[in-house]
Amino acid sequence: MNRSHFYAMLSRMKYINRWGLMNNTRYENISEHSQQVAVLAHCLVLIHNKRFGGALDADRAALLAVFHDASEIITGDMPTPIKYANPDIRDVYKQIEDSAADSLLRLLPDDFKDEYREILKPSSDKDRELAIYVKAADRFSALIKCIEELRMGNGEFEEARRTIERSIHEMHLPEAEVFFEEFLPPFELSLDEIKKN
Repeated sequence: MNRSHFYAMLSRMKYINRWGLMNNTRYENISEHSQQVAVLAHCLVLIHNKRFGGALDADRAALLAVFHDASEIITGDMPTPIKYANPDIRDVYKQIEDSAADSLLRLLPDDFKDEYREILKPSSDKDRELAIYVKAADRFSALIKCIEELRMGNGEFEEARRTIERSIHEMHLPEAEVFFEEFLPPFELSLDEIKKN
C-alpha cells in the first residue's frame, strides 16, 4: 500500500514561527495564523455578500485561506520587509513558493492532486476574486498580532501596526473598511470587556 505524507507534512505548520525579525511577547506559528486568516476571510466574504449584495463562496475563501501559507512548511516564513524589498526578490520568492507547492502536491495520491492543485495554486477567475479577501484577511491577521503585542506593552510593533493599517486601507476594499469599523475594535478589549456584550 502506498502511503501519502501530505497531511503529516501539513501538521508541521505548527513548527514554523512568524515574525522572525521582531521581538515577540508570544510567538505565532503559521498553523494558528492560517486558522485566523480562514475565519477572517470567511467574514470578509460574508460582509461582501450581506452588506454589498455579492454572491461569492465564503466557504471556499476559508478553505483557500487555510492553505494560503502551506508552502512555508518548505520555505519557512520570509519576513515581509525582505520578501517585498524589490521586484526581483518578490518574483523569485513567488517562484520558490510555486516550487514548494509543487513539492507538497507530489506528496498526495494521484486521485487527490487535481483538487489540491486548485487549493494550493488556485487559478480560476472565482478563486482570483476570492484571493483579494484572503489577502485582506492575511493583513488583518497581522494587524491583530500587532494589536495583541502592543496591548502587552511591546512597542516593537508600533510601526508595523501603522504600516499594515495603511496597506489595508490602500486596498480600497469596502468590506475591509466595514471590518475596521465593526469587528476590529473589540480586539483592543480585555476578556472581561468582550464578555460584557
